[in-house]
This record gives sequence, C-alpha cells and structure tokens, in this order.
Amino acid sequence: MLRSQPFPRRYSGESIAQWAPEIPLIRTAPHPDCTVCVIVPVRNEAALLTQTLQALASQENLDGTPLAKACYEVIVLANNCSDRSAEIGRQFAAENPSFALHIVEMTLPAEIANVGLVRRLMMNEACDRLYSLDRPRGIIASTDGDSQASSTWIAAILHEMDQGADAVGGRIMTQPADRTAMNDYARACHLREVGYRYLIAELESYLDPDPYDGLPRHYQHYGASLAVTAQMYKAVGGMPPIPISEDVAFYRALLKANARFRHSPHVKVLTSARPRGRAAQGLADQILKWTEMGKTKLPFLVESAGAISTALKARCQLRGLWSQYEQGQEVAWREVAAVARMLCISGQWLVQEIAQASTFWSLFEQIEQRQQQEGIWQLHWPLTSIEQSIEELRQLVALHRRMPKSTVPAIANDLESFKPIAILFDR
Repeated sequence: MLRSQPFPRRYSGESIAQWAPEIPLIRTAPHPDCTVCVIVPVRNEAALLTQTLQALASQENLDGTPLAKACYEVIVLANNCSDRSAEIGRQFAAENPSFALHIVEMTLPAEIANVGLVRRLMMNEACDRLYSLDRPRGIIASTDGDSQASSTWIAAILHEMDQGADAVGGRIMTQPADRTAMNDYARACHLREVGYRYLIAELESYLDPDPYDGLPRHYQHYGASLAVTAQMYKAVGGMPPIPISEDVAFYRALLKANARFRHSPHVKVLTSARPRGRAAQGLADQILKWTEMGKTKLPFLVESAGAISTALKARCQLRGLWSQYEQGQEVAWREVAAVARMLCISGQWLVQEIAQASTFWSLFEQIEQRQQQEGIWQLHWPLTSIEQSIEELRQLVALHRRMPKSTVPAIANDLESFKPIAILFDR
C-alpha cells in the first residue's frame, strides 16, 4: 500500500500526454498471477468508497465460488480530496490484508485536475504493471468511487475477453434509491433515455451488425465499467487526458483502431445518480438539466427513428463499399453517391474521404463531423419527442424480430421511403 507520491512541478497542459506516463504511482510489484488491474479514481467519495471497495474485495467466479485474490489488484487514486477518502481506503486495506489494494494520494494543479487525466495516469500504471508480467492480454478495468461492481464483474470481463473481445463496456445501472429521489420529470427522462438507447442498440444489431457485439447487448461504454487489454490500450495511445467525456473519446479511438468491442450485459455495476457529481457533463449534470426542463415544461427531444434507421442502413452499405476498396476491388462509385444522398453529404467529398481514411471508423467519424458542419442532415431529420421516437423504434424493432436473420441487413426502409432533398453532390 502506498500513501502518496510527489507530483512533478514542471508541466505543460499541451504535453500532459508525454509526462503522464512518467509519474510512478506504485513501487511494489504486482503478484505474479495478476491478470486484471482495476483502477478507481476518487474525488471526495468518503460516503461511498467503503461499499465500492467491499464489492471489489468480494468478487466471485461465474459459478459463485470466490475469485482468486491473486489474479487481480485494485489501485485507488485519491485526487485532490478534501475529505477522508484516502484514510478510508488505507483503513480498508489494513483490515483486508489478502486484498491487493494500493492507495495513492495526489494533489494536481487545479487547471488539470480532471478525471480524464487521472484515469490516464492510473491506466498507464496498470498497463505498465501488466507488461512487467509479460501479459499483453492482461486486463485494465476501470470503475468509479461511487459505483459498486456486481459480484461477478471481473469474472464476466474475463469471460468476454476469453471470447475474443479487446475491450468491454459494462452495463451501468443507477441506484434505485437515487432514482426515487429524482424530480418526477427527471426520473421519467432518465428511464425513457435508457429505453431509447436500448432500442437503438438492438436496431443497430439488425441493420449494421457487429460479429463481435451481437445480441444481447447494451449501449454503454463509460468509465464506471470499462475494460481493455493492455495491448489494445497501448495500441490506441492510452486514455485521452481531456477534462470531459474521456471515456467516449477512448471508445471512439478503440473503434478507429478496429478493436473488437463488446457491450456485455453480464458485466454490471450500480452507480450513484446524485444531483451533484464530481465530473463535468456527467450523469449528475444531465439530471439537473432534466429537472430544469421539467420546471419550464420543455420537451425531451432526440433523433427520430427514421433518422436512426437511415443512418444505420447507410453505414452498413458504406461498410461494404469500404471493405471492397480496402481489398483492392473495384468500387461502384454510383453506389457511393447513393450512400452520400442517404447521409445528406457530398458524393464527391465522400469519394475523396474513402481514398484517404485509414480505417472505416475514421471515415465515419469524418462523415459525422461533415454532417454537423453542413447542417443538411439536421434540416432533413429534425429532432422529435423521445416518446414518439421510442414508439417508432419499438415498431421497427418488433418488425426485425419477426424476420429471418439472413434478410435483416438487406431491408430497404422500414419506417418510410427515403425522401432526398435538394443537394449538390459534387460540390
């Protein structure tokens, strides 16, 4: 167990990525049998940290037998805490000597004291420790100080990795008591959003299926339940040290690197849905936004089922064209133009991007940015109420559930025929 480490005085906000890996966090070597390194960033979590650690200390195999303590370790980094978080962690370690728990305290300069940098520091450390054991397929697993992992959280991650996944996003559920304490409108928005995103995830599995991420699956890939092999972590350059949405940026980096990502429903955690969180633009901020929307009676607007369905079909068709191009086969550029019309972007521009992109997801990220810049997609597919979108998505999903699997990707348009708008495809 380590109480604290010094922080280098010299740093540059632009060079965080360079010096972050150089900061040593733990001097003691990992156990020779260690396969999983769990990281837990903490900022003033004295009220919840004991439950978080107890859940990690009580892990089981999938058959309910105790998980071998030597196969995993846990690193807690108490970042700029003004409460007893670090002390509570040290006390827990002393009371559970067979549990490999490392407590690190750090005070970062205010301008860089964010969860993105902290998570990067910890995941870098975990990666180095696994490589020191010559385990490139060793697992870096991330959760949060206000979250409690299910009893088989680690075992389920190991199972998914054994099935060939490079990274796993776990199902993150909110504490029932916290949901009850929400404003009525905020609670309704939260539950509707969960249903909405689940329907999209299922529709995606029909219209643009991923062989490594089939049903059952969910839609989350966030820091409270995220795992990646050390090898893949290195391949993508580590966790982006950015102040907000670092986990989403990391997920996108994994996709662009062709990582086999699994949204596993068997990897579960319970997390806090408190009205004031520790990370900017997290769930707490969203709950506050929904609460204010309820006061002013603003509707919860989201993408329509038609927009989602069209985008998924276009993406599937584009993936096929990309595969042909990557294999050196002749591509029918008229088909590229047809996909461009579906996505409301320039066909000539898309042809150029296909020739320049390094991976399919790099290409699709450029398309999404282009859509945002031009705004034609948004004009053609205006946002709609979440209630209406959920109802339409339910109809689409029900339709696909009744169809033979072999016919699902070839379906034309289930909701309505695509109505092209006036757009110059060669500008």
